[in-house]
Order: sequence, then structure tokens, then C-alpha cells
Amino acid sequence: MTAVEDLYDENTVKRVYYREVEALVKGLTGAARVVAFDHNVRNATRSERGENGVQGPVRYAHNDYTEGSAPQRVRDLFGSEAERLLRSRFAVINVWKPIRGPVEQAPLAVCHARTIGPEDFVPTDLRYRDRTGEVYSLRFSPIHAWFYFPEMQADEVLLLKCFDSDRSAARFTAHTAIDDPGSRADAQARESIEVRTLAFFG
Repeated sequence: MTAVEDLYDENTVKRVYYREVEALVKGLTGAARVVAFDHNVRNATRSERGENGVQGPVRYAHNDYTEGSAPQRVRDLFGSEAERLLRSRFAVINVWKPIRGPVEQAPLAVCHARTIGPEDFVPTDLRYRDRTGEVYSLRFSPIHAWFYFPEMQADEVLLLKCFDSDRSAARFTAHTAIDDPGSRADAQARESIEVRTLAFFG
């Protein structure tokens, strides 16, 4: 799926992998324009060693953007062009894939959008040095239906739609890392990369 040999190399990821992800999202969604703007690499072992830019898996159910923070991200990134872009449909789509497979430890699980009610989303601040973002934490409900893809390989991806301005579509994808009861006790730490994109349809 990628020509990048080292997905821990931030500069190469931004220069090469972002373009690959943009082409993938554009081809799969039919968006007129796709812009990759951010990414995370996750590896619990490297994170514990304090390696710069590497994080561990996120182990609480959440959705990366809210009704307020998704349009704000467009304004943050596109300046004077933003208001024109916001007049048409846009979506925030994360492209998640293993760096190395199969994923046995802490695979990603997603919640079926039709089983989530608006009252299940709790706006939650994320504080950074230069700004405050906002995500939705997910309140537990016994009717939530969860799914995951076991033993994902490095040539497989998940697209997570974390916001859609089209109110007739599924608009959010709550997700979390989970403990897979089928994992070996000595399973390698999950290694993954997620790239956030903005897809514009107008």
C-alpha cells in the first residue's frame, strides 16, 4: 500500500505517505479534494522508552472530532479559504493501518454508528501547548455493537469517518484499542499509523 519503508520517519511520512493516503481517500470516497494534515504512530514499547513522536494505543472509546471541533479544524488549516469550503459537504477521515502485521495486541475496534445515540457522546477537551481541541468520549450503552478486524496485516487499512457534515449519513466512528482475548501472552506490541485527512465534496 505504501512506498515508504520506515513509517516512523516523520519527514518521509509527510512528504510521501500523506500523498498516498490522499489518493486512497479520494479514490474510495469520490471527494473532489483531500488534504492529509496530521498523523500519529503508535507502539507501546517505543512509547515507554520515550521515543519522540511515538505514542501508545488509546484505550478509551472516543471519536476524534465533534460538531464544533471539525469545522474549527478547517478554519485553523485553511484560513481565508475556510468559509467557502465549509459551505459544502466535508468529512474528517482517518486512515489507520498496521506498520507491521499481524496485529495481535491492542487491535482497533469500532462501534456501529446506528447503535450510538446523540446522548452517548460527551464533549471532552484535549489540551495542547498551542491550542485546545475537542473530541467526543463515548458513554457506555448496552446496545452498542462493537466490531474489530483480528490479525490485521500491514497491507490492510481501516478508514474511520470521524466527522461528516452530511446529516443524512453516518457522521462519527467511535473507536478504541481493545484487549483481544485470543492474543498470545507474548504477542508483539501493536505498531500502527493513522493519518487524518479532510475530504471536501463540493
